[in-house]
Amino acid sequence: MSWIFLATIGQLLNAVVAFLDKYIVSDENALPRPFVYAFYSCILTGFWGVIYFFGYIPGLTDLGMPSFGNVQSPTIQVIGMSFLAAYTFFMALVSMYDALKRAEAVNVIPVIGAVSALATFAMSYLFLGTPLTVNFMWGVIVLSLGTLLVAQTIPNRSIVLNVLHSGVFFALHFVAMKGLFVETSFDDGFFWSRVSFVVFALSLLMVPSYYEKVFSQSKKTSKKTGVIVIATKVLAGVAAFLILKATDLGDVAVVQALDGLKFVFILAITIVFGTLLPDSAVSHEPRPKEVLRRVLYVAVIAVGYLILFL
Repeated sequence: MSWIFLATIGQLLNAVVAFLDKYIVSDENALPRPFVYAFYSCILTGFWGVIYFFGYIPGLTDLGMPSFGNVQSPTIQVIGMSFLAAYTFFMALVSMYDALKRAEAVNVIPVIGAVSALATFAMSYLFLGTPLTVNFMWGVIVLSLGTLLVAQTIPNRSIVLNVLHSGVFFALHFVAMKGLFVETSFDDGFFWSRVSFVVFALSLLMVPSYYEKVFSQSKKTSKKTGVIVIATKVLAGVAAFLILKATDLGDVAVVQALDGLKFVFILAITIVFGTLLPDSAVSHEPRPKEVLRRVLYVAVIAVGYLILFL
């Protein structure tokens, strides 16, 4: 199941991105407004269309690299689903960044992942008619349970709606992308979805209040922050490509359930590199009992991960 391996690597990169996102939205000298950061995230994600130029290098298309030769004129269904994917992705990001601004990534990300996995499982069954084997179903359930348990504390009431909203809209995004791949092909669907990301984000500037938010915040942003944002979105783009490729090759519900692995990587990064990370990215308060509890919950995630291979 090479698609599970692709999803796993994607989640490792997403774990790194989670810390960078937390730093960016928490540092008042960076991009403290979640809306503005989500806007630039969509713009930079859209520029991943340049990956198609690598398709001209002989042999890379045989390894799964997308090619312009597989891109066709979009139908109304492809356009509609592409913009749905862009809208749901943007809304999920705004809620996630707002939650990250006010809580630790180690608490926010696992709950969003669990909500997304459960919602994707339900939506893929209802909207895509995706049949799952018994092992896959148990794998989804155990992974989702482990992801829910692994959060240090349930987010407080002021951000719980952001977390739930983000998880549901991430699920809608990935189900829309899976439907897009079913409607056409991965190369065609990925290309038009990237175009839709850019067009959707730019269309927000037509609203005067959104225009003011974006440009007033952009003037305050330093070049250093700009470099960090671009580097973060490059990593996020690679992760998104791997996860979407896994979504195309495999089952969207299982791919989303593997989001629980992201916490394994987040936990490892916190333990190994915690003292090197800035205060705005991670809490440095020693909590040995909580670390032990998190490790035990990771075992639940590992069991769910292994069930997928049975």
